[in-house]
Amino acid sequence: MGMSAASGAKSGGRRGRRGRKHGAIAEINMTPFIDVMLVLLIIFMVAAPLIATGVPLDLPQTGAKPINVDQKPVTIAIDAKGQIFLQDQPTLEPDLVNKLQGLAKQGFDERIYVRGDRMVDYGRVASVMSTITSAGFKRVALVTEPAAR
Repeated sequence: MGMSAASGAKSGGRRGRRGRKHGAIAEINMTPFIDVMLVLLIIFMVAAPLIATGVPLDLPQTGAKPINVDQKPVTIAIDAKGQIFLQDQPTLEPDLVNKLQGLAKQGFDERIYVRGDRMVDYGRVASVMSTITSAGFKRVALVTEPAAR
């Protein structure tokens, strides 16, 4: 017993309650920062697809397969005067949805191609596409010609 008290006094004096030799660590702890960044990354990755708005379109892809030859696609054409043609037959915009529902063999999953003349007003094409998508058709695509080189 006496030995332990004497040895404590000889080894350098008082060191505090926990026996620290050094002072406080002056480094920034990066672990909480990294944890918060990873959580934010996951939140933004999940939320980003939900933020995108606009008309759902099937955009052309480079490795696209040819259209099924057995089934002719439903096409809507808008000429330079703004007239609408459904399968090459003149149609009025109010009658468009009823005629489309009669032609669509796959229901609202039928692929519909919209072709607009270069000179037609963009608002007219947008109006026709809005009529089609608000009726419930999901697969609406704009048809264009490849650019001449």
